[in-house]
Amino acid sequence: MLKNAAKLFVLFVLGGSAYILVEILWRQGSHESMFVLGGLLFVLLGALNEGRFSEMGFLGQSVLGSVVITAFELAAGLLLNVRMGMDIWDYADLPFNFMGQISLRYSLLWVPLSGVAVVLDDWLRELLFGQERR
Repeated sequence: MLKNAAKLFVLFVLGGSAYILVEILWRQGSHESMFVLGGLLFVLLGALNEGRFSEMGFLGQSVLGSVVITAFELAAGLLLNVRMGMDIWDYADLPFNFMGQISLRYSLLWVPLSGVAVVLDDWLRELLFGQERR
């Protein structure tokens, strides 16, 4: 159990770091809370390919990953931006946004990025932990 927790922690740190990097490259900045969100999401997306969702295939996992990311970004946005007033992001000027916290544009962009995350999770599990790729 400790070995599995350590594995998930490593994936969490790598995923959080990757999320921050993507934000810096895309928006020229990020916020430390996005490290936590990114780490959590990376572990969850990796679980899509490890569990019962593995039969969905790559495209299905990518679309489901986008839905999961969008839901978590909405929850984080409502907590951090709306409730706590941190103003980390605001999509209010984008078409098809919801409360300025999520937008259709970014939800669609999460589809290919979710696919990358699933593949990266497989690769990291093989490289770092000797697990078989799925």
